[in-house]
Amino acid sequence: MTVVGVAVILFSLNAGLAVVALVAVPLLVAFTLWFMRAVEPRYAAVRSSVGRLNTRLENSLSGIELVKTTNAEEYENRRVRAASEEYHRTNMDVLKLSYFYRPGMELLAGLSFAATFVAGGLWLFTGAPPGPLAGTGAEGLEVGVFVTFVLLTQRFVAPLAQVSNIVDWYENAKASGERVFGLMDVPARISDDPDAAELTEVRGDVAYDGVSFAYEEDGERVLSDLTFSAAAGDTVALVGPTGAGKSTALKLLLRLYDVTEGEIRVDGRDVRDVRLASLRDAVGYVGQETFLFDGTIAENVRYGRFDASDEEVVRAATAAEAHDFITTLPDGYDTRVGERGVKLSGGQRQRISIARTVLQDPAILVLDEATSAVDTETELLIQRSLDRLAADRTTFVIAHRLSTVRDADLILVLDRGRIVERGTHEELLARDGLYAKLWGVQAGTIEELPRAFVERAKRRGANGGAADGG
Repeated sequence: MTVVGVAVILFSLNAGLAVVALVAVPLLVAFTLWFMRAVEPRYAAVRSSVGRLNTRLENSLSGIELVKTTNAEEYENRRVRAASEEYHRTNMDVLKLSYFYRPGMELLAGLSFAATFVAGGLWLFTGAPPGPLAGTGAEGLEVGVFVTFVLLTQRFVAPLAQVSNIVDWYENAKASGERVFGLMDVPARISDDPDAAELTEVRGDVAYDGVSFAYEEDGERVLSDLTFSAAAGDTVALVGPTGAGKSTALKLLLRLYDVTEGEIRVDGRDVRDVRLASLRDAVGYVGQETFLFDGTIAENVRYGRFDASDEEVVRAATAAEAHDFITTLPDGYDTRVGERGVKLSGGQRQRISIARTVLQDPAILVLDEATSAVDTETELLIQRSLDRLAADRTTFVIAHRLSTVRDADLILVLDRGRIVERGTHEELLARDGLYAKLWGVQAGTIEELPRAFVERAKRRGANGGAADGG
């Protein structure tokens, strides 16, 4: 607005001298356009290098125990140093261009003032030269008008010089914004159908009908034709070798992925026809890898039920066998757990996770290897809390320790994404199939296993053995 206002005044006073005063404007515009094109990819490189440096630092600090136990401090130092040097190099590329652009803009803006001062001074003494400026008023330039031009041109130059700062800041912000909005604009793969309804008064009847799944539309199937059902209150266990598809099968119930074929029904309704929020409110999930946020124990137990009272938090922790150890901590329920719960043991973190699920009070419960990463004594405590949690709920259990699921109403044995056996513990042992072989391994009768089974396990291990971590 200052530039436009001054330009109007200058043209009204003396059009000829105003043309001289504004002669640098096209140069400023051209210089700025060149700078914007040149600096944009450089700022993008800076933001990318910052992201890589932060990732490297976060990984190094999160894995500090592994770094120290493997004596890899110098290796990590080199990796961080390399990422830091890349950031320095990309940042210097921007700074070199900025240090050329900003003084350049000031120089060009200063030329406007210098041209006005020299041309106006000469015209005062000699008159305007003949040529394109004839008839523009330059011939009759007066001292007062000239002084006004000198003063206003100084006001005119400063905003033009400031344009360089604005453009530089804009390009920096634009590069950062593109990374942020690029992530925000990624479309959600799973979303509510426009006609989706609330899932209310959930009984807990669950049915898988011909369910198949592949991570990519034309990719290899991870699950093929899963068909089974669980009545309200039943316990269904999924067992099988690593990579058989157990975890993926239950993540489909939560709609972390959508089925490729078939359908999953809760109380007779396809999970794709109900609102995600109401579906996930009805399903509680306790996984093998417990995640706690940096905050207090009470805040982590409340997560998902933020309006829960202190009494409800204590009751949930008591049901999860967590209250006793929480009360021994320095600040009790107000004890901060650290990032990812680093200040607590694995068993303590797991019990807080179970307390969180108890507080949620879901009709359907999914237990994904909830006790595999703890010692036997802690497993006993966790198993007791899980038994309480699973009472009167439809429960799905993924387990490698078959002793924890021997009392399940239905055991499904998965292999390579298919159900190869189903039945109770006794029925599957009597069938002498894959389940019986897995039971034999855990019962310590490895020498009695068929050689073909052992060779098959070795081949599976050599192939990585995991399609889904389950």
